[in-house]
Amino acid sequence: MKRKKGKILPIRIVGDKILRQKARLVERIDPEIKEFVYDLIETMYEKDGVGLAAPQVGKSIRIFVVDPFWFKEGYEKEPKVFINPVFKEFNGESEGEEGCLSLPDIYAHVTRAENVQIEALNEKGEKVKYQADGLFARALQHEYDHLEGILFIDKVSKLKRISFSKKLKELKKNTNEKGENISY
Repeated sequence: MKRKKGKILPIRIVGDKILRQKARLVERIDPEIKEFVYDLIETMYEKDGVGLAAPQVGKSIRIFVVDPFWFKEGYEKEPKVFINPVFKEFNGESEGEEGCLSLPDIYAHVTRAENVQIEALNEKGEKVKYQADGLFARALQHEYDHLEGILFIDKVSKLKRISFSKKLKELKKNTNEKGENISY
């Protein structure tokens, strides 16, 4: 994807209600949606993410972007856009550590499918299909969960959630009415 420079959008932090809503389908890929995709990509890179979903920047629509390897030596930025994504297959199981831009400084091991198949539309309205494993598969599942109103902390044990409950309360307490964390 040839990248047009987008603008940096504010990240919504846990405590913002939009992060818990099921996002609505994108009806049309118009110039406004295309512009939003560029902004989402730019924000993902600026915030050092490997993925970013629309609800994380305050839009409850079914779009996310992923580029799981851009930060590794020898790789270039190759963002992938997913509009109205649907998983077709899940295989195997893998545990790995996850973090989230909407949950700063919170990390936990999460079990997810090792291999997935997903279909979506890209920013041009073309149907795309990916078979993914490893970090790519994990990132796809993590970002898709945001479209369903699910955070990675929902997938860890109650005991683990208790271990970072103080940090969660602090984040929620410092989240303003726009969903932005005022302590960062």
